[in-house]
This record gives sequence, C-alpha cells and structure tokens, in this order.
Amino acid sequence: MALVLDSETALIRDTALDFFEKRAPVSALRKLRDDKDALGFSLPLWRQMAELGWAGFLVPEAYGGADYGCLGLGQVMEAAGRTLAASPLLATALIGASALALAGSEQQKAAHLPALARGERLLALALEEGAHHAPFAIAATARPSGGGFRLDGEKRFVLDGHVADLLIVAARTSGAPGERRGITLFLVPGDARGLTRTRTLMVDSRNAARLSLDGVELGADAVLGPVDGGADALDPVLDRARAGLAAEMLGGAAAAFERTVQYLKDRKQFGVPIGSFQALKHRAAAMFCEIELARSAVLAALSALDAKSSDTGALASLAKAKAGDAFFLISNEGVQMHGGIGMTDEHEIGFFLKRARAAEAAFGDGAFHRDRYASLMGY
Repeated sequence: MALVLDSETALIRDTALDFFEKRAPVSALRKLRDDKDALGFSLPLWRQMAELGWAGFLVPEAYGGADYGCLGLGQVMEAAGRTLAASPLLATALIGASALALAGSEQQKAAHLPALARGERLLALALEEGAHHAPFAIAATARPSGGGFRLDGEKRFVLDGHVADLLIVAARTSGAPGERRGITLFLVPGDARGLTRTRTLMVDSRNAARLSLDGVELGADAVLGPVDGGADALDPVLDRARAGLAAEMLGGAAAAFERTVQYLKDRKQFGVPIGSFQALKHRAAAMFCEIELARSAVLAALSALDAKSSDTGALASLAKAKAGDAFFLISNEGVQMHGGIGMTDEHEIGFFLKRARAAEAAFGDGAFHRDRYASLMGY
C-alpha cells in the first residue's frame, strides 16, 4: 500500500482544494446557518461539483459515472472537510452511490445512478434508530403487503434526509432488534405516502432529519439487495462511509491545526509570539503527529476499499477512530490556544470543534470502532 498519491489522484486533490477554498469557505457555511437555508447547501455549487465528476466517482462508467474509486473521492472529501463545506458528497456521492452500485439490481442502477452522477438525484441512508450508532439494532418493520411490503417505524440522524429524492431505509423483515439476520434494505421515494420528514438542526449545521414511516407501501421491486440479508449489503457501504468521513475529518483537523499554528505566530505576549513558548510548541508538535498518523490510517483504508482487501473492515474502523481522536484533540486545542476569542461565534475555529463532535458520532465513535477493530482482529 502506497502512502503517497499518484499524479492523477494528486491532481484531483489539488483541484478540490482550490475549488472549496474559493467557492465554499467556512463563511459560506455560516451564511447557510444564519439564513436558515431550507436545503442546507448550495444547489448550484453541488451541480458544479457534479460537472467535475465528483458525484459519480463511485458510479460505474456504464451508468454515466467516472468509477474512479474511494481513494479519489477521499481526496475530495478531505478538501471539503478543510472548509466544512456543506454538500451531498457524503450522503449521495459516497453512501448512496455505494449502496446502489454494490447492492442494486440492474434495473435499480439504470433508474438512479445516471441521475445521481449528474447531480440530479439526492440520496440518504436511513439507518439509525437510537442515540448511538448501532447498525443492527433495527426495530422498524417491513411486513408483506399486497405483493410488496408495508414499512413502519422511526429513523434518526438521517444525513440529508429532509431533501433526499430517494431514501435507503433499513427495516426488519424477520428476527429481533440486535440480530444481524432479518434486516432488509428498501428504496423509498422521498415523497412516499406515509413518510414524514422532520429536519434536525445539528450543532455543526450539517443536514440531518428524523423520519417517520407510517404504513409506507412499497412494491417488491423496492427491495435493495437480498431480503433478510441487508446486513451483508450494509457492511461494505458503511465501511466506505466510515473511511470517507474519516477523510473529511482529517481535512477538518488539518485546517484547524494550520489556523492554530498561524495564530500562535501572530499573537504576541510579553513582546514575543506565543508560539515561541515551549509548552505551546510541545502541544503543537503532538497535534502534528496525530494528523500524520490519521493521514496514514485514512490512506490505508481508502486504498484497501479500492483493492477489495480482506482487512477493509478493520482498516475502516482504524481510520474512523484515529481521525476522530485527532479531530477531537486538535479542535479542542485550537479553541483553547485562541483564548477568549476562540470561544466566540465570531471566530471560525469554533465551527471545527462543533463538526468534530458531530462527525465523531456519525457511523460509530472511537469506542465503537475500537471494539469492532478488536473483534475483527480476533481479540
């Protein structure tokens, strides 16, 4: 596994860095938040991202995508994380595209992937039902009804759930909550009768929603993947989500670190920059080391996903846990080293702390992934 990027992937990274710095700075997220924007992101900006091919990086070429892979999309995610850019990259380009490409039938792929790659269809994964990530704790039910299924239940923390054109809903067709067997995935139109979507105002201004499914009737063709075997379909999708989100968190951590180092150079006390104080030098060095360790873990996970390695699950959990640790530490240190102004909404460093907390909880926090890593490694 190479820990450096080839020239083509490096070009993608450089293009994405320039794009987000110029067109989606942190001030753009602030404006979306303050304006209480109904979408929570800029639709014209998303269309521009789709024109660059990013929406279709995980879509096969046969369906209009670039099929560039997780490592390429990871560079875009990392660049987006540096400016906390609000976009459907995670929910649609990463999770939605992965679910359809890996588990969808030919008819489902043909119906949805081309529009997704063009930036014309938004997707969202409706999985969580509790306060913490628990992919098999599914209580929402899908009962046979008129040749199809009737869905009932509640979903929480559905990223982009309030604006998605198509929802991927995990429901239980057999078994009990907590059991791996018996979960089935369904494609649910965003305007389905019996579906109620309530937007959730997240602390980091990321899009999310609560869903209520009250007798949502679906045909048999709405099943994504095998009936009762949805957990097997979910595993690779969630590993992609974890590694991609880890890349985004890495970008956020790196940007917060750079902002903090610059402040240490600019802020003076006793006639000298505070960055010359030994204690602050040591803390900055520790932050730098955490970023580099996280970067290696993220690159390993993204490369393993593209190579379909047998240790993909363990590396995805390692990357998510390590990126979460790094972002937590660096966002904390950033606020503290900025002093009083770091505690105000006026300064942007606090936005990184909020994103670190929300991103850490998404798709499993450090405790979840350390436990999963240990289990996968046979401990």
